[in-house]
Amino acid sequence: MTRVAAVDCGTNSIRLLVADADPATGELVELDRRMTIVRLGQGVDRTGRLAPEALERTFAACREYAEIVKEHGAERLRFVATSASRDAENRDEFVRGVLDILGVEPEVITGDQEAEFSFTGATRELAGSDRLDRPYLVVDIGGGSTEFVVGDDHVRAARSVDVGCVRMTERHLVRDGAVTDPPSAAQIAAMRADIERALDLAEQTVPLREARTLVGLAGSVTTVSAIAQDLPEYDSARIHHSRVSRDRVREITDRLLRSTHAERAAIPSLHPGRVDVIAAGALVLLSIMERIGAEEVVVSEHDILDGIGWSLA
Repeated sequence: MTRVAAVDCGTNSIRLLVADADPATGELVELDRRMTIVRLGQGVDRTGRLAPEALERTFAACREYAEIVKEHGAERLRFVATSASRDAENRDEFVRGVLDILGVEPEVITGDQEAEFSFTGATRELAGSDRLDRPYLVVDIGGGSTEFVVGDDHVRAARSVDVGCVRMTERHLVRDGAVTDPPSAAQIAAMRADIERALDLAEQTVPLREARTLVGLAGSVTTVSAIAQDLPEYDSARIHHSRVSRDRVREITDRLLRSTHAERAAIPSLHPGRVDVIAAGALVLLSIMERIGAEEVVVSEHDILDGIGWSLA
């Protein structure tokens, strides 16, 4: 066994996985998994730069994670950064900060690499299931981008498009520096049109409609599952491999788009850092399900973070 640590730094959150990896089988035995909302991508779509306060929130989480990695005695560490840091003019400042704190340089990966990690992380443990038809379509709805990956045992086609819960919220639902509460019909229509254009782009290279099983990843999808199950608090064990019907996703999306900040904040399973962006994330999921005709989504707690961990094995 090799003790590994994987960090996934996205537009909205930064996450850590510490696990014992078996180099022969690629099996991961999880020791610690945690997530912190840092909103690294705050304002990037508008300014093209990482905001100083967003960088400081991210570096604070990195300092916490560095202690955890040290406590567990991880032998290998890999830090992967995705959409927000890919787009930012001042990403060198981000790279230097992470290197100083964690001792490794963040790998600002491409959308295709992100898709490969997500697919591996989400489907590896599904390989023995006889209840799920192949090919899979793995959809990773992040803060700044969404990855679409079709494959069986391996990736057949992948595409990353610049549609995510934070980017859609900032682009369409913010007025005068605050999220519209609730958004107007015109705002929702503009956001939906933007998502549909992104799906058109994805379909140019990824055969979305050939998929027999839709697997959904990341916080927007897992939160929709928690809401669908009326969980009194976020429960990973009940969310992992849960299934949510398209009708239920539509019902939840409509509810979120009609709700106020206070009403969303009162949902017990909803992380405070997702209150303002969950409606956009749910709409992205619903749009995908309607586009490909998926009757349900299989929700996975295992995603790009697990893919990074397996890469270290």
